[in-house]
Amino acid sequence: MEYGRIERSMYVDATPEVVYEVISSPTHLKEWWPDDAAYEPSPGSVGTLTWQNDTGHDAVSITVVDAEPHSLFSFRWTHPADEAAAVGNSLFVTFELAPSGDGTSVRMTETGFREMGWEIAVLEQQYNEHVQGWDYHLARLGDYVTRLVARR
Repeated sequence: MEYGRIERSMYVDATPEVVYEVISSPTHLKEWWPDDAAYEPSPGSVGTLTWQNDTGHDAVSITVVDAEPHSLFSFRWTHPADEAAAVGNSLFVTFELAPSGDGTSVRMTETGFREMGWEIAVLEQQYNEHVQGWDYHLARLGDYVTRLVARR
């Protein structure tokens, strides 16, 4: 296995406007992915994503790369808080949105694992953890959008 790229595609029964809001807004993001999120959904914004755990919390850095309303949202994450996000110190996530019938086709990719310079065992562990994480959280994204649209 190459451990270089995670790619997932899904259909969400909501407009690209709604889906974009859910994947780019910290308020919505924390409903399906991290426990807390602090950043501005605009290119160059730097912030944090935080998950609660048994010993307190884990916070990771996020830097927004692209924010094209209703079509593209991308960011680098997991870089050291005191360093600018770049190839080799962060992973790159892209959400591409396209209208599809009455809903939205979503393609999520995460890359940069091999560029991190990890030993093969760490690379394999990190890659597999992210595969499991995205499978879990993207299902939550779909569920959250369904609940959100039902409330509107």
